[in-house]
Amino acid sequence: MTTIDNFNFDNKKALIRVDFNVPLDENFKVTDTTRIEAAKPTILKILEDGGSAILMSHLGRPKNQESEFSLQHICSTVSEIIGVEVKFVANCVGEEAETAAKELEMGQILLLENLRYHDEEKKGDEAFAKALSQLGDIYVNDAFGTAHRAHASTTVVAQFFPGAKCYGQLLAKEIESLDRVLNNSEKPVLAILGGSKVSSKITVIENILDKVDEIIIGGGMAFTFIKAQGGNIGDSICEDDKMELALEILKQADSKGVKIHLPVDIVAANVFANDAETQTSDIKNIPDNWQGLDAGPASRTNFDTVVQRCKTILWNGPLGVFEMDSFAQGTIALGNSIAQATENGTFSLVGGGDSVAAVKQFGFAQKVSYVSTGGGAMLEMLEGKTLPGIGAIER
Repeated sequence: MTTIDNFNFDNKKALIRVDFNVPLDENFKVTDTTRIEAAKPTILKILEDGGSAILMSHLGRPKNQESEFSLQHICSTVSEIIGVEVKFVANCVGEEAETAAKELEMGQILLLENLRYHDEEKKGDEAFAKALSQLGDIYVNDAFGTAHRAHASTTVVAQFFPGAKCYGQLLAKEIESLDRVLNNSEKPVLAILGGSKVSSKITVIENILDKVDEIIIGGGMAFTFIKAQGGNIGDSICEDDKMELALEILKQADSKGVKIHLPVDIVAANVFANDAETQTSDIKNIPDNWQGLDAGPASRTNFDTVVQRCKTILWNGPLGVFEMDSFAQGTIALGNSIAQATENGTFSLVGGGDSVAAVKQFGFAQKVSYVSTGGGAMLEMLEGKTLPGIGAIER
């Protein structure tokens, strides 16, 4: 794996694809700086070598270069986090950008304007990628969150840097962490898959059946499995057209000796609301007009037992509607279980938008081994795909 550690950036300008697609409030202040902090080690290594850093990123989904999506809004926050004043240029290609890059001195940082102000970025346009490549000497991809997209700045640009392209520290760590779970794991290996839909996780389940020993299936997707087995799930969420597939997954797992654990009880509600009436119910016998919104106490205990005996854990997706306090207990209990196992030496990787939001919200981010920064990218790697942004560095 070619990383920034394979290069000395002395007197070199590094063109770095970062993922600064961060949330902003109504005053355009950054409300979550995780992605900026994650890029800091890569940027500092380049500056400490005696090089300079040219940062490129997208922000949001602009249609007509709306000013609300300008990366200028985050410039002061990036300066604050990196500890170096960041210069800004109001374009990412063309004369203005080229002049700013040319005048950049070693030890300095330049942030380019939003890549997605140009349609060519998402189209993976070669001429646009070539224009970007004029700005730096070495290409560094440190944006795992967009590595699954074959865009100009994440993939196409790499071809213009033969022998001078590499992964940043963040992207390298993401690849290593996932590889550790999928290919170099200490057994037993446990995958915890939650969230609402079986359909979004089918290929993940099929790909990891040969790599794991146990799977916990929770959240809304569990009801498709329960109903497929003849359970009464009341008004709970279910993908009826995926029930046969759920049975097929159970059969495949059984033939491979993989244990699948489903919830045995749930916290049911009479309406989908935080102040709903609730009751704990057997998951196979949920009363009519009631819906399961969280894992019940017996399920939490069962899952804890499974977690504590495993040496490698992948967690993707919550066990309930954790955004509502009334239905967050299953996800919190699971977070506590994984934190305990991690403290006892288990390697734990958390990834996927909702589970990452949950570990941050409930204070588990520092209590697990690694929190992935890319939801879609991580899922595609779990499905066994080579991500375009990763393949481009390897070529």
